[in-house]
Amino acid sequence: MNSPEPRDPVNPFGKLTFLVVDDFENFRLSMRQMLRSCGADRIELVAHATPAIQYCTYNHVDVVLCDYNLGEGKNGQHILEELRHRKLLKRSSLFLMVTAETSKEMVMGAREYQPDAYLTKPINRAMLEQRLGSLIKQRNALHPITRQIDRENYPEAISLCLHALTRQPRYKTWLMKTLGELYFMVGDLAHAQKIYDDVLHQRELSWARLGSCKILLANRHFDQAVQGLEALIVRHPDYMEAYDLLAEGLENQGRSVQAQQILQKAAVHSPNALLRQKHLAELAGTNQDIETASDAWRQTIALGTHSIHDSAEHYLSLAQSLSDLSEGAGEETATEYSTEAFSVLDRMEKRFSEDPVIGLKSGIVQCRLFVAHGHHREAEGVLSTVSSELEDLENIPADLSLDFAKTLFRMGKSDKAKHLLAELAARHENDPDVLQKIENLLDEPVGFRQKIEARGLNRDGIKAFEAGDLDAAVEAFNSALEIVPDHAALNLNLVQVLMKQYDLTRASVLLETCQQRLHRLSSLPVQHRQHRRYLALTRKLKGLAA
Repeated sequence: MNSPEPRDPVNPFGKLTFLVVDDFENFRLSMRQMLRSCGADRIELVAHATPAIQYCTYNHVDVVLCDYNLGEGKNGQHILEELRHRKLLKRSSLFLMVTAETSKEMVMGAREYQPDAYLTKPINRAMLEQRLGSLIKQRNALHPITRQIDRENYPEAISLCLHALTRQPRYKTWLMKTLGELYFMVGDLAHAQKIYDDVLHQRELSWARLGSCKILLANRHFDQAVQGLEALIVRHPDYMEAYDLLAEGLENQGRSVQAQQILQKAAVHSPNALLRQKHLAELAGTNQDIETASDAWRQTIALGTHSIHDSAEHYLSLAQSLSDLSEGAGEETATEYSTEAFSVLDRMEKRFSEDPVIGLKSGIVQCRLFVAHGHHREAEGVLSTVSSELEDLENIPADLSLDFAKTLFRMGKSDKAKHLLAELAARHENDPDVLQKIENLLDEPVGFRQKIEARGLNRDGIKAFEAGDLDAAVEAFNSALEIVPDHAALNLNLVQVLMKQYDLTRASVLLETCQQRLHRLSSLPVQHRQHRRYLALTRKLKGLAA
């Protein structure tokens, strides 16, 4: 009879708590048996996501072994996502994704939330003990550092990392990466940069290059950061963090279209990252690429079904995008968009029925959908209900007021819309983001297709003016103003061209037209970006007319 192999007197498995998550009972029992044979004795078994998250909420877990596919409901990626978001896993805890599936889409999606390792089924005891034992050994060696990070005692964690570099050189990569992150977190960018430079001097590692570019962005060296990130993506096209940071850098440069394109490429590589899809949808909306925004919102909603990041705002944003697409589209296409929008709003109201504001937000969009199809009686009925409910609300959120004003404009109630926006501007006079949105809505209170047309005509007018073709410039600006008659920049562009024509012809009728256009802007808010230009042209007109 063979005697059992001698065990390490210090059993690393025996000191830890384990959670096994798998929807197949036989696999759970098999994992428990293998863990026990490795020396573990505190092992909890659960079949699905809800009890797994609940267990982690009330119990400390050192090691989670979680299957990716768990049947209906949340999968392993959703569990990891929620545990990270709610900070139910300590830095010292290990999360191992167990799966028989190895598709790129699954791996890329799960990797977004940084599992410590993957275990591919079938699993045997030797594989488990080797892979998990190595992770536990590292976990135990670095536990004093991760404990201080969990306590948010970052200076002490930095000190421990520096001491460990000489005592535990085998973990140098982890220590250097953690040091760079910690220095960045405490705002010591110089030391963080030194860490990354030291690493990159020895070897080109993607995390060090990313960290260096992150510091460049923090120091507002946008050109260098963008160049470095573009090169990093060429070398490592699956490094998703680089895409996100590159999009941020491009946005800081004012290159929002290029930032959107980068996020679209990232979404192809890793389509299951909800927050990136949301960012893409928001950016595409800002760029007036409403079709791309709608596609990204659809994907965001689909990914949110079982996600901790699910939100009514995703449904609302999709419905708003579909409403915009329906305006000015052909009858058949418009009907398809509006039908989908009504369906999205209905799903939103049912899914988030506990929020009393959801019905209001839904009604505001429904008004625009009804108006777009000429159903004015239905629109007025919904508007009446929404208006009375809004009067009962205190501290109406800015985004709700803006969307309501947008609907009022679409329904031909411009005076009410402007009054509402004036009140909103007074309440948020120190919030530049809200003031900018108010300004945009006042300038272009029309559907997105009309905005695109007016902006194109404005560009044509500017090009003609720069080329010296004043008549073509006047024609382009007048055509744009037929679409958005109160647009401040367009009115002032036209005035500037007419004054140039007056210098050449001395035709007094040109000054009269200038006066009419400037009078149209007499109530332009002081905070508006065009206000100083308006004052300057008003003074110039007075001088010409004298």
